[in-house]
Amino acid sequence: MSGEPSASAARDLTGATLAAVTAIVDRALDEDAPWGDATSEAAIPADARATARVVSRVAGVFAGGLALELAFTRVDPATRVTLLVADGEPLTPGTVIAEISGTARAVLRGERVALNLAQRLSGIATLTRRYVDAVAGAVSASGRPVRIADTRKTTPGLRVLEKAAVRAGGGHNHRHSLSDAVMLKDNHLAVLRREGLDLTEAIRAVRARIPHTMHLEVEVDRLDQLPAVIAGEPDTIMLDNFGLDDLRAGAALIAGRAIVEASGGVTLETVRAIAETGVDVISVGALTHSAAALDLGLDVSVDE
Repeated sequence: MSGEPSASAARDLTGATLAAVTAIVDRALDEDAPWGDATSEAAIPADARATARVVSRVAGVFAGGLALELAFTRVDPATRVTLLVADGEPLTPGTVIAEISGTARAVLRGERVALNLAQRLSGIATLTRRYVDAVAGAVSASGRPVRIADTRKTTPGLRVLEKAAVRAGGGHNHRHSLSDAVMLKDNHLAVLRREGLDLTEAIRAVRARIPHTMHLEVEVDRLDQLPAVIAGEPDTIMLDNFGLDDLRAGAALIAGRAIVEASGGVTLETVRAIAETGVDVISVGALTHSAAALDLGLDVSVDE
């Protein structure tokens, strides 16, 4: 397969690489029609042409423009896809997101993959926007606007797209992978303590082993761990599953010496209160693991 994306789709990708998205789309197309589209090949004349529109059935935020376009052009590079909505733009019922024209077989073969990806990614962007709106105006104890961030709880194989969708919704990305930053969680610290190091020594030992440019984050689940962790001088301290009072106490104790991240059990109902405790970042796994697909449809008409 071949097919280059439009300039607008490439811009909307906002950081994800074309090669990575192309690979995702190609795998999805191969999965959906490993030996061709038996129905279209039996029922649709090879020279029949069609036009189609991708339409939003509900309100939300769009994401996944590049994936949507590639789902059609990777089937047939001659297929024309015009994106009318950019990633991050709002949708209302009836919004026309894209117009597609080409052979009827190509349009029908690309339909399900295009919709599956765009619906999934737009659902993530929509949910992210709700969280971002919920904390609008909240400022941390350090004077920073409170950020909503994702986690690594993404659909296997779709991380590059799902994290781009979080950005389209106005959120921020946590580390992309285990390779990007050092994050010491309880199990890591337990192993280090068995090596005879106390908590502060363990953090400092890790700092000594990593490049000076690499970010170091430490997770704590109790307030009494904080003095030893602060003494280790990490870049970020995650307060995991803390209640509101403990989040306030933790942010006050850290007092700007590290970025303060709240995580664990965050919901749309609780996120505003968490944002008002003084933390800098709120990481929300639900952005990617619990977002409902947005209802988008493809309306097809056969050309005369």
